[in-house]
Amino acid sequence: MRSQTLPALMKSLQRALADFPRAHLTHAPTPLEKMARLPLALSLSAAGAGAEAAQACAMYVKRDDCTGLALGGNKARQLEFHLGEALARNCDRVFSTAAVQSNHLRTLAAAAAAFGLECHLQLEPWVNNHSEPYHHCGNVLLNRLFGAALHHYPADQDEAGAEQALADLAAAHAARGGKPYIIPLRRMGTPLGALGYVAAALELAQQIEQQRLPIELLAVASGSGITHAGLLSGLRWLGITIPVLGVCVRRDAAQQRRQVLQHCQNLADLLGWQHENAVAADDVWVDDSALAPGYGAASAQVKQDMLLVARSEGLLSDPVYSGKTFSCVLNLIRNGGADRFRHIAILHTGGIPGLFAHREERLADLPRSG
Repeated sequence: MRSQTLPALMKSLQRALADFPRAHLTHAPTPLEKMARLPLALSLSAAGAGAEAAQACAMYVKRDDCTGLALGGNKARQLEFHLGEALARNCDRVFSTAAVQSNHLRTLAAAAAAFGLECHLQLEPWVNNHSEPYHHCGNVLLNRLFGAALHHYPADQDEAGAEQALADLAAAHAARGGKPYIIPLRRMGTPLGALGYVAAALELAQQIEQQRLPIELLAVASGSGITHAGLLSGLRWLGITIPVLGVCVRRDAAQQRRQVLQHCQNLADLLGWQHENAVAADDVWVDDSALAPGYGAASAQVKQDMLLVARSEGLLSDPVYSGKTFSCVLNLIRNGGADRFRHIAILHTGGIPGLFAHREERLADLPRSG
């Protein structure tokens, strides 16, 4: 397989993906843009050798905040394959479970509305946040606008219990004659949603080739690990060895590495890939330096870096996913990473509606520029 040319590998990947039913939800390809002012802004905020190295970097952003559906984000690519399967099975309603301010649930609510499916979302308290905006604004408001039925699971960190509650809810609908389709967020089985980012890897490879960009590092938020695993697996299928840095947003590095590697192995099984196409254990690179104080909350450094990106590029990020990804990469550069990686791309996973639910982050109270 490795002896094949990139065009041949691209065609084989397209054929592999064509075997799975797909509901098209995204505005693709999303742009791959240069961030021309961010390296300079970073150099002005850095010190010593770090400032010089920052200015020498070339930084790019893959705009998956522009996927279109329900204010964009990475979840639309994942849901194309889940919705494709649901429609192929003639299901009439969809079920899923995640955090109160889940981007996954918001995008599912929109997708279900677009295809005329009944939608049931189970909200879990992953974040210890009792503010009114967190529970009623942002993604929760959009869920209601899209007509989803909202259910609540009371316990945090009870993944098995939450999945069972969702299964029981779907079973009750089936008993009344409904045709439910469950989209599991955590179950370590068939990572169908990862196919969306195998396809995105193909799209990104084409853009890098067309723009002749010498990308040396690609960074992505790593939460469930589905986006990370799909992107990494797709690139390796194409024989592209660019390091993929997964920025931990919910688990520590050790746990996240295991989860992403398992997703990659399950994805290889799903696609029937031979051993030479598999992701190796040392391909799974994760960094939890931006994780604290935990899921759904941002450190002072992350908030400062969100402002740096916004004020230098006019680019919004959220404190849960994309903000932590930008901050992790900027810290890598500050700490000498630019000596190794001069051309860096960041996958922007969206999450912008969550900004309106995180008023307690008090981003506007941070110092003004100029």
